[in-house]
Amino acid sequence: MKTTVESTGVSIRRAPKYGAFMIVGGGLGAIATFILTMSFPVDPSVGFGALFGYFSLFGIPAGVAVGALVALIADRSSRRRAKTGTAEHEISEPEAYEGTLE
Repeated sequence: MKTTVESTGVSIRRAPKYGAFMIVGGGLGAIATFILTMSFPVDPSVGFGALFGYFSLFGIPAGVAVGALVALIADRSSRRRAKTGTAEHEISEPEAYEGTLE
């Protein structure tokens, strides 16, 4: 069996999961929208639910954007702490089989 080994330099770091940061940011945006909606008097002709729903259209995307920005900053800081290493890639070629297969 013939084996070939190739070495390659690699960078090892911990990267944040962008989706998790964005979901948490959206949740925090919804909570902030709820608190801000409750802190002001509600117009009786509109109602609290409709007012909260309308302001959620702005609060949740703002929270998602802030979460994505925090993930980008965390990713940038993880690049500074990246370590380098060597990865070895082994390629094995099987020996030729002589004879017949049944």
